[in-house]
Amino acid sequence: MARPTPLSGFPEWLPDGRMVEQHVLDVLRRTFELHGFAGIETRAVEPLDQLLRKGETSKEVYVLSRLQEDAANPDRGGRLGLHFDLTVPFARYVLENAGHLAFPFRRYQIQKVWRGERPQDGRFREFVQADIDVVAAGDLPYHYEVELPLVMADALGALQEIGLPPVRILVNNRKVAEGFYRGLGLTDVDAVLRGIDKLDKIGGPAVAELLVAEAGATPEQAQACLELASVQGDDESVVDAVRAVAARHGAEHTLLDEGLDELGALVRAAAQRAPGVVVADLKIARGLDYYTGSVYETVLVGHEQLGSICSGGRYDTLASDGATTYPGVGLSIGVSRLVSRLLGAGLVRATRSVPSAVLVAVTDEADRSRSDAVATALRSRGIPVEVAPSAAKFGKQIRHADRRGIPFVWFLGQPGGDEGDQVKDIRSGEQVPADAASWAPPADDLWPRVVPAEA
Repeated sequence: MARPTPLSGFPEWLPDGRMVEQHVLDVLRRTFELHGFAGIETRAVEPLDQLLRKGETSKEVYVLSRLQEDAANPDRGGRLGLHFDLTVPFARYVLENAGHLAFPFRRYQIQKVWRGERPQDGRFREFVQADIDVVAAGDLPYHYEVELPLVMADALGALQEIGLPPVRILVNNRKVAEGFYRGLGLTDVDAVLRGIDKLDKIGGPAVAELLVAEAGATPEQAQACLELASVQGDDESVVDAVRAVAARHGAEHTLLDEGLDELGALVRAAAQRAPGVVVADLKIARGLDYYTGSVYETVLVGHEQLGSICSGGRYDTLASDGATTYPGVGLSIGVSRLVSRLLGAGLVRATRSVPSAVLVAVTDEADRSRSDAVATALRSRGIPVEVAPSAAKFGKQIRHADRRGIPFVWFLGQPGGDEGDQVKDIRSGEQVPADAASWAPPADDLWPRVVPAEA
């Protein structure tokens, strides 16, 4: 068989990289559960018309098709697609299970998603996302819009112990943006938001041209929108700065005032809970049109060119059964994007690439059962162990352990002899007597650890 060609956009980590990914997932899961979020998993496929509700193009969705349409099952064939995020499936899940859920419902979800976009640094066609959302029935208090980014700040802060760079959670409020644009006299708010969302990619002059061409703005209105987008701050002074911009351009609107009150509350709470982590940035727009309140994007400090690793916002109309609307707020971490940067930039490493802390040597194949018995005794006490693949010379068995990164090799004593079993730390060369009923490796060696690369 010829050597296979890797598929672009479908990451497959080596064992030590997979350990880094598992550690990231464990930290996220533990943090989410500490904050009271319950884990769920949804199916991988959704009806195509539901997947496309939020404005994505059909080119981004992997469609499941059959050679022949099944007339008895019209929901099959080309009408099913792999989900490209976890928000739309979650909205469907809430509607289907509303009678069994206690609201406000706090959920986290960690799954693979599929998106048919061009692979590039940090962007994949198959990747893992980790989402948290709070959804209510009928009304969702604003304080959840304050809580959710702070939960993510806790989760990402915990990953800094292994070498994740500091993060900045950039926040804005759609009410501020919409109120400002309407106060200027602009009516196609969605077009303005889509234009501002491209600011980092194409720059101010190009965005200004876009606003004139596609949002019906005058050059003066376009410049006012860019001036609002330039406002940043990590304390409540950002509210005063926005009011000053609005006053200069005569942009008055009740929605603007409401949004500034909410944005000020978020920045004030964040300054106490996560100082310097949450920053108000008025250019954060989030191009999808279902966001109605706070919006969030997160960047790694020093790695801003990677783009946002965590984003989301408030949505009020994504899930509704006609009688009840289920508003929510949520954020999603691109786990694969995060892990790819941790590994690709050499920021973290696993202390070894296999779980095994001990390799039990085999003296003779006829006597392998004794080695198996030692391994069983150690495993019963929670020590990860494997038995040597063959009864080769001890030097070869030690080299096998070294290649696999296993720190200890266990040697059996002779049956009926005066000397019992011994265990060797192949890093230091120290060899000591050992009893499978009581010996244990140092705590740092019991399981592989993920540590900063320089550690």
